[in-house]
Amino acid sequence: MHEKYGKTAAQTALRFLLQNDVVIIPKSVHKDRMQQNFDLFDFTLTAEEMAEIEALDGGENFH
Repeated sequence: MHEKYGKTAAQTALRFLLQNDVVIIPKSVHKDRMQQNFDLFDFTLTAEEMAEIEALDGGENFH
C-alpha cells in the first residue's frame, strides 16, 4: 500500500496512527528520516486501507 502513495512503510504506519488520533513522537538522528517523519500530511489512507491495516492486529492495543 505504501507504494501507492510513494511513501515508506514507516510513513504509512505513522499516517495510520495519526488517522486513529494517536499522538506520535517519531525519533531519529538521521536528517532524511526526520524529513520523512514530517512528510505525512500530503496523503490520507482510505477507509478500506485503514481496515486492511487494522486486520493485521496482533492483539496489542495502541490506545
